[in-house]
Amino acid sequence: MYAIIKTGGKQYRVAVGDKIDVERLPNAVGDQVTLTDVLMIENDGTVSVGKPTVTGAHVLAKVLDEGKGRKTIHFDYRNKHRRRKTIGHRQQYTRLEISEIRG
Repeated sequence: MYAIIKTGGKQYRVAVGDKIDVERLPNAVGDQVTLTDVLMIENDGTVSVGKPTVTGAHVLAKVLDEGKGRKTIHFDYRNKHRRRKTIGHRQQYTRLEISEIRG
């Protein structure tokens, strides 16, 4: 059994026991999170596809950790204009462990 969920503008394929890194959620470490944007559920060969989400379906997950991703560097340069700009970014994430899929 697996599900496709949407959180933080991205889609993830999850099954029970999976650990995923999603964009930062406001929950504390150890909290139980309910993800309600379930786009699809597969259970023993039967597939339920939502329009846009599956009604009554949700995924329960536990917050394991919070952290930061790798640093990305963006260098902007304009030729003949003496313009150079370096921008760095580190995305914050929340690590979730999927505990149950209901649908």
